[in-house]
Amino acid sequence: MKRRLYFLVPEVSVAKDTVADLLLNHVPERDIHIVAKDHQLLKQEELPEATVLQEKDVVPAMQKGVAMGGATGLLAGLIAVAIPGIGLALGGGAILATTVAGAGFGAFVGPMLGISANSSRLEQFEQAIDAGQLLMLIDIAKERVDDIRAIVARHHPQVQIEGLEPTVPPFP
Repeated sequence: MKRRLYFLVPEVSVAKDTVADLLLNHVPERDIHIVAKDHQLLKQEELPEATVLQEKDVVPAMQKGVAMGGATGLLAGLIAVAIPGIGLALGGGAILATTVAGAGFGAFVGPMLGISANSSRLEQFEQAIDAGQLLMLIDIAKERVDDIRAIVARHHPQVQIEGLEPTVPPFP
């Protein structure tokens, strides 16, 4: 199981040095994500940029969409079965079909709504990012969390260790 570490980095040169140290300590580049106000700067400096899945609320919105769509489908199925006369003919299949259809619709629509909202996990860092700092997200095995924190603190004292997410979301 992986954990996600959050670091605020004051400037690009420090971010580059930190990424280099992480790579030297066997943290794969795919597990390092940087959020910045200027995405072009990250590309120019060849820093690992955070994707939409890290910056937006796509995954939580999909989870909510599946739950709400499934609940709505279940309710519609129960209502259909309760209608006198046709309810007995439909049986439990109607409940199952409307629940699955509702969950599927929610899984489709939820991410579309979530992509328009900034990640609720990153809201606390918005002011720092707007001020020009970079937010570094590092996905690391839970056994290495203390080791990586110590490496960053020892080699880059200007980097602020901001916290730890108990688990990495199911999608990057």
